[in-house]
Amino acid sequence: MRHTAVETPAAAEPRDSTESPAAAETLAVPPRFAVVGNPENRRVGLFTTAVRAAGLPAPRVLAWRDVLREGGAVFAPEEYVRVDSPGENPEVDRLLRGAGEPTRVEGTARWYARFTAAVRGLSGGLPLDDPEELAVLFDKRRCHGVLRAAGVPVPESPTSGPDGAPVRGWADVRELMRERRMPRLFVKLAHGSSASGVLAVESASGGRIRATTSAELAPDGRLFNSLRVRRHTTEREVAALVDALAPDGLHLERWLPKAGQRGRAADLRVVVVAGRATHAVVRTSRHPMTNLHLGGARGDLAAARAAVEAAGADWGEALALCERAAACFPGTLCVGVDLLPALGWRRFTVGEVNAFGDLLPGLTGLPGSGAEGLDTYGAQIAAVLRGERGERPRRHPLGPGVPAPGDNGAEDADAPV
Repeated sequence: MRHTAVETPAAAEPRDSTESPAAAETLAVPPRFAVVGNPENRRVGLFTTAVRAAGLPAPRVLAWRDVLREGGAVFAPEEYVRVDSPGENPEVDRLLRGAGEPTRVEGTARWYARFTAAVRGLSGGLPLDDPEELAVLFDKRRCHGVLRAAGVPVPESPTSGPDGAPVRGWADVRELMRERRMPRLFVKLAHGSSASGVLAVESASGGRIRATTSAELAPDGRLFNSLRVRRHTTEREVAALVDALAPDGLHLERWLPKAGQRGRAADLRVVVVAGRATHAVVRTSRHPMTNLHLGGARGDLAAARAAVEAAGADWGEALALCERAAACFPGTLCVGVDLLPALGWRRFTVGEVNAFGDLLPGLTGLPGSGAEGLDTYGAQIAAVLRGERGERPRRHPLGPGVPAPGDNGAEDADAPV
């Protein structure tokens, strides 16, 4: 039996007098929210706090474990539905990936097939996350292809889009490095997150290969995530890791030199809500991955902006680039854009667009963003109250010919749980 909403919510006041009478009537009373998430997770807790701070009833929380077991959920026609991360719950991870150990790397293709099937099983309500856009956002190859087709500057990639090269193992990576003249590149799991399974690979004179990664290959061939970033200095070690990762699907990107801050590599996570860049944080690291859980640290945003302006570039244009990337996913209310500054802080590329990229506790909105004083969750609620929730377009912009979910050479025939 699916979960069914028992209350019929409405929404809030329109933001200005230009909205149609129908829209004004729809937004006549405060909305109610529902969240598909892990009830114990801090993401759900932070969103609930923000909803209550806006003077609204606490959201109805549907546990991922129940949605996965029951094949979906049904929402009231005017209930705003937020899909949150299914991560950090061992039972849910087991239902999605089939792995009994949360630190295991394998199973991301199965995770993707089951996650996207579960999201498509949500019906009714007013979704804040478009299911087909989520399917693209969680496939790095497809996402990269959509951004590239829209003219968003991204790192060069031989695996991008529907015509991308297949990667069956290290031999294919080695050949693509040679063909594309890419001596330094990132090898990423197509459906990975939080830098899981990412290798920063570089070649040197004499054909030497080394890679930096948090993935660890056990003697029995199993792959584990580690909080310790390590360097592998022989091609044999690197090949073994790539060959173990390949069955879940791989995405390759040219490794672009990034700008620095205080002697550390730097990039930015920019949160875009309803088409507007509202929050930004600088992430710095002594190694290629800037993820905070891998030893990265928050940098100085004011110093980054000053560096951009001192280089003769436009900070507003950098934020506008993130908004252009988010505009590729108009049916999704909020995304987190990874913005990569080139050496010198004059040029930027978009590394990734993340569906669950809003976990930035304690960070308030950028000046002039309309989200001043609000965290990322408060900004999303305010956007809904203004009538700015993501709308699913009648004709989806993601384009024809993109691979079907799980179409990566890996086993993906598991039925939804």
